[in-house]
Amino acid sequence: MVLRTVRAAGGIVSRKGPNGQVEVLVVHRGKHNDWTFPKGKAHVGESDEACAIREVEEETGLRCELGPELAETTYRDSHGRWKRVRYWAMTPVGGRIEAAEEVDAARWVTPTEAEVILTYEHDVDVLASFLATPV
Repeated sequence: MVLRTVRAAGGIVSRKGPNGQVEVLVVHRGKHNDWTFPKGKAHVGESDEACAIREVEEETGLRCELGPELAETTYRDSHGRWKRVRYWAMTPVGGRIEAAEEVDAARWVTPTEAEVILTYEHDVDVLASFLATPV
């Protein structure tokens, strides 16, 4: 049996923090006990861009607009399937941070703090692409 590649998308949501420094939003998923960036699987017929916007809002409560596309990641998920995740830089334009079904916490952190708190090395790679991309 051939397993299909799971298509997913998400974003690195950023803002200027109280001291003017860039902050990024990381989320904690209780089921996986991990810190990551908001993302999720695409619906059938949904574009990756629309998926990224929808998933970020579902997981964080924030409505965002897309910025530049960032690095993508490919890895095996917990079911052994290949998963490809495309990411975009995102800016909040409305909403407020709220807990969601899959996400039990969200936190604004500096990029340096994110490098420490992120569970997966591939997320650190996406963060590096965000930091190298003019937004």
